[in-house]
Amino acid sequence: MKHEEFMQMAIDLSEHNVKQGLGGPFGAVVVKDGMVIARSANKVVPTNDPTAHAEVSAIRLACQELGTFNLEGCEIYTSCEPCPMCLGAIYWARISKIYYANTKADAAGIGFDDHFIYDELELPMDKRKLPFVQLMRNEAQGAFKLWDGLEGKMEY
Repeated sequence: MKHEEFMQMAIDLSEHNVKQGLGGPFGAVVVKDGMVIARSANKVVPTNDPTAHAEVSAIRLACQELGTFNLEGCEIYTSCEPCPMCLGAIYWARISKIYYANTKADAAGIGFDDHFIYDELELPMDKRKLPFVQLMRNEAQGAFKLWDGLEGKMEY
């Protein structure tokens, strides 16, 4: 299959989601070695899960299908430029390439504006809209020390 065919799958998923009243107009397809591993539309509304964006949902399915949390060598085709959360998930999953159709500006134009998140990340914690309060750092260091000294740990 060609890049355009995989992207058309993502676009079809996004359109189907809207037509069926299932949620936002977003779709994503994960491909490895020219084969579709997983595909998903946005599932935020039907699952009541704000993290169930199309890319995150497709990544979860691909990881299950391949039995790994490392999707190195996979590519993702998404109907829209990924939001900050999805972009983070794509990096953490080690996906090798992102193909996207609509831009984040296009998404903002229909009410899906993530610009405030980018703005917030640039601010010091004490200036952000969402309060950050650090508690019990010394106590929490125990788990980090255990991890740091763990023999045979699986790095990710």
